Amino acid sequence: MRVLRRHWLIAVLLTAGLALRLLAQFGYRPALFYIDTIRYLYNSGGNDPVGYRLPLRAILAVGDLAAVAAVQHVLGLAMAVAIYLTLLRRGTPRWLAALAAAPVLLDAYQIQIEQMILPDVWFQALIVAGVAVLLLSQRQAARNLHPALRIVVIAGLIFGVCATFRQVGEILVLPALLYLIVAGGDWRAVLARSAAFTAAFAVPVLGYMTGSYFLTGHFYLSHSGVTTAYGRMAWAADCRGLRLPAVQRALCPTPDQRALGPDGLEHSPLSPIKPYYTGPLSHQASQLVASFNAAVLRQQPGRVAVSYLRDVVKPFALTRTGSPGDPPISRWQFQADYPFLRPHATPSVVLPAIAQYGGGRPRVWHAAAGFLRGYQLGGGYTPGPLLAFCVLAGLAGSVLAGLRRRVSVERGRLALACLLFFGCGAAVVALSDLFEFSWRYQLPALVTLPPAAAAAVAALTVTRATGQSDDTRRLAQAGEEVGLRD
Repeated sequence: MRVLRRHWLIAVLLTAGLALRLLAQFGYRPALFYIDTIRYLYNSGGNDPVGYRLPLRAILAVGDLAAVAAVQHVLGLAMAVAIYLTLLRRGTPRWLAALAAAPVLLDAYQIQIEQMILPDVWFQALIVAGVAVLLLSQRQAARNLHPALRIVVIAGLIFGVCATFRQVGEILVLPALLYLIVAGGDWRAVLARSAAFTAAFAVPVLGYMTGSYFLTGHFYLSHSGVTTAYGRMAWAADCRGLRLPAVQRALCPTPDQRALGPDGLEHSPLSPIKPYYTGPLSHQASQLVASFNAAVLRQQPGRVAVSYLRDVVKPFALTRTGSPGDPPISRWQFQADYPFLRPHATPSVVLPAIAQYGGGRPRVWHAAAGFLRGYQLGGGYTPGPLLAFCVLAGLAGSVLAGLRRRVSVERGRLALACLLFFGCGAAVVALSDLFEFSWRYQLPALVTLPPAAAAAVAALTVTRATGQSDDTRRLAQAGEEVGLRD
């Protein structure tokens, strides 16, 4: 009971998060299908890494599709606990650490994607796990707060696995290496830790690519890079002033095709890219598309930058709405009835899959669905201005991490935590937006930016005279009671 009294806020938030997840679990049975779900249940065709297939098949070996959703909801709760405990270890006050975990617990878009058969929740969980492990410093009382080599190796393996769930996870090697460099120590030790992390990161990536080579003859995580970049470039291009070879001219979208947006330009049957991959030029389609992308970027970099920056700032809007050209936001919103999505999650696709993997026919508990939909559309998500504050605070905390040797050890610990959380979140979201904007791809921000902001606020407000706040001193005693000794 004493532990609950000390940690009452996170206990309340966890209870609320559990209640929302139970409503989703029983509100939409057995689980929700996205248009990409079939890729993971059957065959992706090399369009995405399929690391998700390993836990998916393990769960389906002993359960059904409802069990997959249940496990993913548990992961959502576990991420909140991991964020809370990690921040506590670094000296963040309890109330602030609890608020940092609130977005992943209460955001309806997060809960909705946990109910979907998709790898995103596992991707988020691996990021949180990697950050939590890398922040396990073995010298918490010293100024050099670098992690032990074995910790670095474990974190590298976890971050490497991220890339086998979503290819954008490859970017995580950069913020992790930046953290190891800023954490300091003898330059030889920094070099050794950086090399160990990079080698560990490469193990699951190269292992996956090797397996892909033996199974498919292709040594890659996926082959979607060229077409993914095409959506952004074609959307941004002004083809009237673009110099292109005649063979690439048809890649320029018409006004009607451009209205499809980056996502439609990549995937719609009406996209100008489709004839290149299905017609007589199919053998050189990837080369032609890559050349088109390079021409747009080289000749019209300003248009590409403006298009990209418009997407970058969308999550900071006061309300959560869709924009022309974006994937429909309704895909990520709870519906009054069981949702079917064209073209790969229609009843003709979903019903046979459920019959094969179990969970019963699709059904909706309308009372729960109505509540969740009203909650989500009525503001049950992380506000854009709050995310903007998290970015600004994360930037400030990251700068403080660079000045760590000029501040107290306590401030340094918190600033380094901010740097790692913020770097991972900013890198993943920024790289995703480079190809196309989707509310789905903003969700990693929920488990990285609020913790970064919490660590930054704690670092910037820690008492100068003592090097720690009164709440942080009380935290040390609470940490001993729950087994959180440094």
